Amino acid sequence: MAGIFVFAISGALLAVRKNLDVFGMAVLAEVTALGGGVLRDLIIGAVPPAAFTDLGYFLTPLGATVLVFFLHPQVERINRAVMVADAAGLGLFCVTGTTKAHAYGLGLTASAALGLLTAVGGGVFRDVLAQEVPSLLRWDRDLYAVPALVGATIVALLIRFHALTAFGSGAAAATAFVLRLLAMRFGWRAPRAWHRRSTATEPVDEL
Repeated sequence: MAGIFVFAISGALLAVRKNLDVFGMAVLAEVTALGGGVLRDLIIGAVPPAAFTDLGYFLTPLGATVLVFFLHPQVERINRAVMVADAAGLGLFCVTGTTKAHAYGLGLTASAALGLLTAVGGGVFRDVLAQEVPSLLRWDRDLYAVPALVGATIVALLIRFHALTAFGSGAAAATAFVLRLLAMRFGWRAPRAWHRRSTATEPVDEL
């Protein structure tokens, strides 16, 4: 629930920056928090998705929307703390997504891919709805998908060697979390094409 709440805050904050109304804020909050998990559940056949069977999953993003609606200047001021909490949610979601996909019979590679989808899918939906290039596709943003992929891969390897325990799951989530924090701290980014000829520098965000 904590991870869902923080993801929802990021969606609601983007809606504020895009000057959307309260309904738009709620939509982006719900999509950001639940989109990845819903798509994963649809792919693996876990229907109806958990987000539609547990009212808490649905109400938590609405709570985040109310918070941002009234206190968005204060929330913006603690954005760094929100990003740290977001990194923790990223680590948790990539682990739970991978384990759930494997529990539904998928192979290790597909399970890791769905672990990644669980962690970053909601953010992609959020950015698309807000008419932005998804953050994980932009070279000028710190690594986001890579830490989640590393965490999901660790879980898949632990499953492969029959060594997945609560401690192992926690270690995988912590690894993704720490990698994301390091990327934020040191500005780590994925490399672009070798000897690229494009003169493009950095995308210009809409004001």
